[in-house]
Amino acid sequence: MSGGLSISVQRAFVRHGAARCSLCDVTFAVAPGEQVALIGPSGAGKTTLLAVLGGAKRPDQGTVLIDGQNPWALSGASLRRLRQRLFIAPQAPPLPPRQRVVHAVLAGRMPHWSLSKALGSLVRPTEAGVARDALAAFSLEHKLWSHVDRLSGGERQRVGLARALVSGAQLLLVDEPLSALDPALGRHALRALIDSSRDQGATLICSLHHVEFALENFPRIIGLRDGSAVFDRPPSEISAADIERLYRDRDDPGTTPDAVSPGPGESRPAIAARCF
Repeated sequence: MSGGLSISVQRAFVRHGAARCSLCDVTFAVAPGEQVALIGPSGAGKTTLLAVLGGAKRPDQGTVLIDGQNPWALSGASLRRLRQRLFIAPQAPPLPPRQRVVHAVLAGRMPHWSLSKALGSLVRPTEAGVARDALAAFSLEHKLWSHVDRLSGGERQRVGLARALVSGAQLLLVDEPLSALDPALGRHALRALIDSSRDQGATLICSLHHVEFALENFPRIIGLRDGSAVFDRPPSEISAADIERLYRDRDDPGTTPDAVSPGPGESRPAIAARCF
């Protein structure tokens, strides 16, 4: 790997009909190797933004450059080469139920394999040790030869993350990776993802419902609401009031935002942790 990919988004819009947009005039840039968390209420545009960054959804307006290239201006072959350098990890990874975990993980390597190597690996896994090491990062190495339909929802999410680690991608776009995990497993899985992407020099963009986890682990946070970027700052500059404004009128009954680091001149508020 030669390093992470850069991102430049200029005034991006994604519309649903004439009256509503999933992304509304979003502008930001990400340097190679940077690690960024996306937070915001449901429907804020986090998943749509990841799809745009991964070249899976074309913006209706604005410019998106990945490593200086506009994906939608590339030829088919050039677009495929660019997509080989990035990896999109959806919230619910697409894992065939009768597939063995070793094959599910090594699917992340297939864009870099020849057809003969890919077919041969279906019979005898070519890089089983690579898959085992990636699973070990998420405490799942003992599931290497299990079938996917024997896994819990949380185990499937961690298998999806292991697939991302073996992909060798220079840009990792990860959507809500902790939704099926308890807090202890979630913290462990997130640290494994962050540490591994840093070791590989990859750029990491991760959407999270767990605001506290985002503030604890990422050096940069982008807050989205109604398709717009409300703030883009390091955690030390995000106050409890910022979080309250981001989620105002979107909380479920009986819940409150996560505890956040105090902003300039503030004391740390006593707010119960929650998962958005």
